[in-house]
Amino acid sequence: MPSDALPEYRIKARNTSSTSENAIHHDDVARRYGFAAALVPGITLYAYLTRPIVEALGPAWLSRGTVSVRFVKPVHEGEELTVTGAITERTPSGVAASVTGRTASGDCVVASVTLPAGSPTPVNPTLYLAAPLPADRPVATRDYLAGLEALGTPEALYDDACATEYLDRVSETLAVYQGSDGWVHPAFLLQQANRALRDNVQVSPWIHVSSVVRHLGGARLGAHLATRGRVRSVFEKKGREMVELDLLIVAGPAAKPVAHIRHTAIYCLPAPATDP
Repeated sequence: MPSDALPEYRIKARNTSSTSENAIHHDDVARRYGFAAALVPGITLYAYLTRPIVEALGPAWLSRGTVSVRFVKPVHEGEELTVTGAITERTPSGVAASVTGRTASGDCVVASVTLPAGSPTPVNPTLYLAAPLPADRPVATRDYLAGLEALGTPEALYDDACATEYLDRVSETLAVYQGSDGWVHPAFLLQQANRALRDNVQVSPWIHVSSVVRHLGGARLGAHLATRGRVRSVFEKKGREMVELDLLIVAGPAAKPVAHIRHTAIYCLPAPATDP
C-alpha cells in the first residue's frame, strides 16, 4: 500500500432506515421512482466513508477536520461498498485527502477531506437562533421554506444507550468512539442535519445529495446536542426541488459550537412516470 493511501474499508451496506418516514428507503416507493430498490441512507454511507479517514487522521480530524461529500449513485441493501482514499497534499497549513466509496456499479459517494494544522475558524452561535419545532409540521414547499427565518431546533442526547445503538447500526468498531471519553460519531452529527429538515416539515420521499462539514471541536459521550439553523437557499435543478440548509450544532447550556454544516437535499422529486 502506498504510504499516502488511506486504509481500505469494505462493508456490506445496510438500509438503516427501512422503517423511516422517508419512503425513498422503502423498496416499493423507490422502485416507483426508477430505482432498483430502496436507497441506503446517505448518512449511513457517510458513516462508512469516515472509517478510513478517522483511521488515518485520528481524533484531530474529529476535532477540526472538514469534509465535502457528494452522493452520486444509489447504494442498495447488501451491496458491498469499498472505501478507498489517499492523501493528496501535505503543506504547513494542513493535509488534504480524497475518499471514494464504490460498488460494482461504480463510484457512489465521493469526498474531499482536509485536516487544517491550526484551530478551525470560529462561528458565533448567537448568529444561529434557537427556535421551537413546529407542533404540526407543514408540507414542504418552496414558498414555505424560503419564508422561514429560523428552523426549529432538534435536540439529541448522545449518552451510552444512544452511542451503543448508533455504532451498532453503522457497524462501527473503532476504539476512538468507545468508552466514557468516546467521540460522537461524525455521521451522528450529520444525522442531526437530516433531522433539521424532517423535524420541521413533512417531506417524503426525499434524498440527501451533499454536505459540507467543518468540525469545530467535536463532541464526546454525554453531549447534549442542539441543531440550530436556517434555510440558505431553495432552487430547482433538473425538475427536482432542492433545499440547502445552513446549520450549527452546539453542545450544552453554553452552546459550544461542535460542527458547522451546509446540507443539501432534494425535498420534492418529479412525479413518477407511472403516476396518473
